[in-house]
Amino acid sequence: MAYSVKTKIAILTSGGIAPCLSSSIGRLILKYTEVAPEAEIIGYLHGYKGLLKGNSITVTPEVRKYAERLYKFGGSVFGNSRVKLSNAENCVKNGYVKPGENPLEVAAKQLQADGVTILHTIGGDDTNTTAADLSAYLKQHGYDLTVVGIPKTVDNDVFPIKQTLGAFTAAEQGAIFFDNVSNENTTSSRQLIIHEVMGRKCGWLTAATALEYRKLLKTKDFLPEVLLNKDRWDVDAIYLPEMPIDIETETKRLVKLLDEKDSVNIFLSEGAGVEDIVNEMEANGEVVARDAFGHVRIDEINPGQWFAKQFAKKLSAEKVLVQKSGYFARSAAPGARDLEMIIETADLAVLNALQGNSGVVGIDEDHNDKLRCIEFDRIKGGKPFDVTQEWFIELLKEIGQKK
Repeated sequence: MAYSVKTKIAILTSGGIAPCLSSSIGRLILKYTEVAPEAEIIGYLHGYKGLLKGNSITVTPEVRKYAERLYKFGGSVFGNSRVKLSNAENCVKNGYVKPGENPLEVAAKQLQADGVTILHTIGGDDTNTTAADLSAYLKQHGYDLTVVGIPKTVDNDVFPIKQTLGAFTAAEQGAIFFDNVSNENTTSSRQLIIHEVMGRKCGWLTAATALEYRKLLKTKDFLPEVLLNKDRWDVDAIYLPEMPIDIETETKRLVKLLDEKDSVNIFLSEGAGVEDIVNEMEANGEVVARDAFGHVRIDEINPGQWFAKQFAKKLSAEKVLVQKSGYFARSAAPGARDLEMIIETADLAVLNALQGNSGVVGIDEDHNDKLRCIEFDRIKGGKPFDVTQEWFIELLKEIGQKK
């Protein structure tokens, strides 16, 4: 290993939170304490914002000793932000850099001033492609920095990574969320419940959440004699960005279900139908809010409410309820499946960092699903959910929905 007492490690988390950030930080700290105990570790506060502003904290011996405690917490103990270093205009607007300054240069100089030799970024495709830009910039200017990313996103939509950290847990927690919400079907006759799940352009989380929820249903004992029918609690429709939604055809199917069991439960990916919603808003002269990366701020356009409006009248629903599990699910501590992946990923990230290998550690679909340090230039977002997978086709078949 290329370890020396001069090794200085910095960690930052960026983007939206996921059930893996604090635990990934904890595992990195534990592993470095084991293999490079003399190396200094710092954390930049609130991601790239903290790097630009020079705000960091030192990981103390006390934190190193008890870092395993972070496994039990969600969120990020270092804080997050959505900052794109190549978007100078946005960085100036938010006061992260001065007018005329290059954010990449500001970040590079801060890393040099702090004496950082290894940088770990924990985030999605935007976080890690930004890290790649930073690494390339530093090398062009004679500063050799090893950057090793750890992939998180509840959307599970990063090429070529098979499974991003935090996604399994988000699906499990979304199922728990709806397990309570589904009982609302008892508050009214002809009730429509829409469960809006995170997923900007990828429907994996919505599909996986529906799968996990139906697993929960199988653990329950129902009692039809008092209207406690399993069908009333079941999933009736799953709408994803990767699947066209024929409103008229679905209306006919859902009306029949509503007539039969007095309630309908829809699992909706927040990205489903967004293009139609944005087009409608812009046609009406409304301004569509976007973030620093140019992404539509989905939480401000309310896809769930839009679909509720589309279906409510058509179904003659007497009550419509839209509930979002996003913040509940993404804020959780990691479940068993994710924690196992987090430990394996962080350990390999440390090994590659000490060997001077930059990239993103993940399960590489193009290398026989091997966990390895993936080259930065192969990392990109927007990976769609494969709706032809056998488990998803079977799920649609079970709920009576045509793909």
